[in-house]
Amino acid sequence: MKFRILGPLELYQDGAEDTPLTPGAAKLRVVLGTLLARVNEVVSADRLIHELWGEVPPRTAATTLQVYVSHVRKFLDAADPGYGRRALLTRAPGYLMRLDPDQLDLTVFERLHHTGRAALAAEDYLQASELLHGALTLWRGELLAGTPLGPMLERIANRLGEQRTTALEQRFRADLQLGRHAELIPELQGAAAEHPLREELHGHLMTALYRAGRQGDALRAFTEVRRTLVRELAVEPGVPLRRLQSRILAADPELLLPEGVGPGAPAPVLRLPRQVVEALPPADPAFAGRAVELARLAELLAEARDHTGVLLTGACGVGKTALALAAAHAAAELFPDGRAYLDLHPGHPLSAEEALVRVLRLGGVPDPLPADQGALRALVAQLLRGRKLLLVLDHVAGAEQVQPLLDAGAIALVVARRAPAGLRGLAPLALGVVTGPDARELLQLPSGAPDATAIAEHCDHLPLALRAAGAALVARPHWTAGTLAERLRGERTRLATLRIGDPGLTDRLLTQYQEVGKELRSAFRTLGLLPAQPFELWAAAAALDLAPEEAELVLEALVHAHLLRPAGAGAGGHHDRYRLPALLRPLAVELLGAQQGQQAEPGGECSVLHRVCLAYAERAAEADELITPGRRSRPAAVTGLVGGRPLDWFARERRALTEVLRAAHAAGLWAVTEELAESLTGYLETCAAWEDWEKVQRLALDAAGHLADERGRAGALRSLADLAWQQGHLESAADLYQQARQAAARSGDQRQLGRILVGLGDVQLSLGEFGEAGELLDLALAVATEHEDTRGRYDALRALALLARSPGGGGPAEAERRLTECVELAHRLRDRRLDAYARRILRELRTEDAGPGLEVRPGVWRLAAGATG
Repeated sequence: MKFRILGPLELYQDGAEDTPLTPGAAKLRVVLGTLLARVNEVVSADRLIHELWGEVPPRTAATTLQVYVSHVRKFLDAADPGYGRRALLTRAPGYLMRLDPDQLDLTVFERLHHTGRAALAAEDYLQASELLHGALTLWRGELLAGTPLGPMLERIANRLGEQRTTALEQRFRADLQLGRHAELIPELQGAAAEHPLREELHGHLMTALYRAGRQGDALRAFTEVRRTLVRELAVEPGVPLRRLQSRILAADPELLLPEGVGPGAPAPVLRLPRQVVEALPPADPAFAGRAVELARLAELLAEARDHTGVLLTGACGVGKTALALAAAHAAAELFPDGRAYLDLHPGHPLSAEEALVRVLRLGGVPDPLPADQGALRALVAQLLRGRKLLLVLDHVAGAEQVQPLLDAGAIALVVARRAPAGLRGLAPLALGVVTGPDARELLQLPSGAPDATAIAEHCDHLPLALRAAGAALVARPHWTAGTLAERLRGERTRLATLRIGDPGLTDRLLTQYQEVGKELRSAFRTLGLLPAQPFELWAAAAALDLAPEEAELVLEALVHAHLLRPAGAGAGGHHDRYRLPALLRPLAVELLGAQQGQQAEPGGECSVLHRVCLAYAERAAEADELITPGRRSRPAAVTGLVGGRPLDWFARERRALTEVLRAAHAAGLWAVTEELAESLTGYLETCAAWEDWEKVQRLALDAAGHLADERGRAGALRSLADLAWQQGHLESAADLYQQARQAAARSGDQRQLGRILVGLGDVQLSLGEFGEAGELLDLALAVATEHEDTRGRYDALRALALLARSPGGGGPAEAERRLTECVELAHRLRDRRLDAYARRILRELRTEDAGPGLEVRPGVWRLAAGATG
C-alpha cells in the first residue's frame, strides 16, 4: 500500500496508481492526513481533537475520535484486508501511522531533496538536477488539497511549501550550471510570478535570459522585481541581485558561463595550456577564383570580436569548405594564437559536448575532462580567454552543436548548408555559384574559349560540377570542349559525363536530398516530371496534386533545402516561378525512375503527367481563345488563368508546352496530346514557327490515329496543309487538304469541312485556277453561314476578296464589300489581328497603294503578279 499527501490525499496498491482510493468524509481525511503528515510519530489524541474541532471541541470529542479512527482502519482494511490494524496503531497518548519510507510521497520527497542538495554542494550538477527534479515531480498540488487543515497541518503545509520552493531554486541552480538556460526561461518566468518576493528566483531568471542573448529582457526582469520589493516592502533588492544587474549592464562575458554554486561565486581556475593551435588541413590545391568572396570574408573576420564570427552558407558543391579553408589560411596574422578546423559531421553529427571536448583536445587540455556541458563550456571559455584563435566549424547541422562554443567566447567561421535556426552572434555570408572568369578557371579553359559558357550553364555554374567537367576533359584527352558541351547538353548524359571526372559527384548531390523528409523527397522527384524550363506555382500544384497555397509551402521548403531555385519574384515578395537546378533535375528523374521500378504498380508517374498535361492544356486553350477567338472547334472558357497578355504567356511557356506535349504523346495520353496541339496551333501559326508547328501536328495526327478520331485527324491534317501552303508547297498542301476533307466528311464536322474548303480555295488561287477557287470558296461560305461559324465566314470572305482582285474577278468594289464584312465579323469575334488585316487590305484598295507583294492571310505574303489594284 502506498500513500500520497503532496496534493489530494490518495492511497493505492502497487501497480494501481490509476485507481487511487480516498476517504469520502472530510473528518476521516483530517485524521488520516494528520497521521501521515507525522508518519512514524505518535500523535496525541488531544492534538487530533484540536486539529478536528479547534478551540471548541464537542463534549463527546474523545469518543468521536475513536469512532473516526475505527472508520479509518476499516477504510484501510477495505483496500487491503488486515492492513488497518497493522499500520494504524494505538500508542499512548494517541495514535501512530507506521509506514516504510518508500510508502509515502512526503518521505520520498524529503529523501530526494536531501540527497539532491548534497549533490549540488558537491558540484555534481547533473546528479543534483535529476534528484531535485524527481523530488519536485512528486508534488501534485498543495499539501492535502481538498482536506480542511487545522493548526498543525497549516504549520506543516507552510514548512513543506518553503522546502518545495527551496528545492525548486536549487534545481534551477543546477540546471543553469548544466547550460540549460534557454529551456528554463518559461518555467523561471512562471516561478518568479508565483513567488514575486524571492530574489534568488528572479536572479536565476535574469541569468537565464542574459545567457540566452536577451540582455534587455534580463534588465527588465530586474526592474520588475525591484518595483515589487519597493511597493510591497519598501526595500531595495539585496546585494547579490544588484551585483547581477551591474554585470548584465556591463555585458560581462563571464556571466555567460556556468559559475560556482550560488549567485556571484567565481568559476574555478585551472592551469590550461597556452600553446599556439595550428590544426588546419592544407588548402584545396584546386581552389580558384572567389576573389570577391575571399576579400569579404577577410573583412568580416577582421571585424570579429569575442562571441562573434561568420556564418558561411550555400548549397552542396558551391565550394564552402574550400573557401573557408582558403580564408583561414590567409588569416594567420589576424589569429596569432592559431586556427583549427573541426568537422561536426564526421560520419554522424557531433553533439555540443563532443564538439567542446574536441576543441579542448585541440588546445592540448589533458584528461580527465568533465562530462556535462556546463563544465566543458567553462573550460573552453578559460582556454580561449584573452586569445585570438579561429575555429573553422564545418558541416554544422544545428545551432545546438555550436552555440555553446560561441557562448564560451569562440571566434568561429561556421560553415553550413543553411542558416541554423536560433544561431546567434554571427555575421552571415551566403555563397552563390561562380560566373565568368571564375568558372573558366575552374574548368581550366583559356579565356575566351567558345564553349566555356555553355559548359558552365550545363554545370549550373556549380564549382563541384565545373571541377568534374574539367577533370573529365583531362580523363578524355581526345575530347574537345565542344564535345564536352554537347554531352552535357543532354539531360540523360549530363550526370554520367560529369561522373567521368568525379565518380562521387552524384553522392555529393544526393546529400541535400537525403537530409529532407519523406514528403519533400517525394515532391522533389515528382517535380522532375515538369518541363525543364522554369515553372509557375500552378504547374507544381498540378504535379503534386495540392492546392496552390499548400504547394507553395512545399516549394519554399525545397528552396530552403537548396533542392529548388526561385526563377522570378511576383507580387508581395512571393516567388512566381521556380526551376530545378540543371544538375538536380536529371537526378530527380533518375530517382523517380528508381522509385517507380520498386513499386508493384508503377502508375503514379503517368497520373502525375496527366495532371500536369491537363493544367497546361487548360491554360493553353484559354490563351489560344484570347489570341485567335473562334478558331477552336470547341471554344475555351476565359477565366483569367493566363492574365491579359496571352502572347507573352505563350512566348514564356512555348518550350514547356511543346515538351509537355511530347511527354503526353510518349506516355500514350492521346486525348491530351490532341488538346495541347490544337491550343498551340494558333500561336505557332501567328509566329510562323514552322518547325515546331509541324512537329506538334504530326504528334496530334498520330494521337488521332490511335484514338480513331476522324475529327481530330481532320484538324491535324488541315493544320499541316495550312503550313505546307504557307511554305509554298502547293502540291503537298492540296493533298493534305484533300485528306483532311475526307476525314471531316467521315466525322460529320461541317465547321471543319468549311475551313478545309477555304484552304483548298487558297491553293487554287495560288495556282491561278480562279474558277475552281471560286466554287470552293462559295461552298465554304455557305457551309460556314449555315453552321454559324463566324471565323469560318471571315476566312471564306477574305479569300473571296482576294479572288475578286484576281484577273476575271469581281473587281475592287466586290473585294471592298467582302472586306467590309470581314471587319464586321472581326469585331464580332473581338479579334484585333483579323480586324487590322481587313483594314490594311481595304486601305490598299481605296488608296491603290498595293506594292509588289500581296498579304493573302494575316502575316502571309505572296507576289501580286496577277492581282489587280
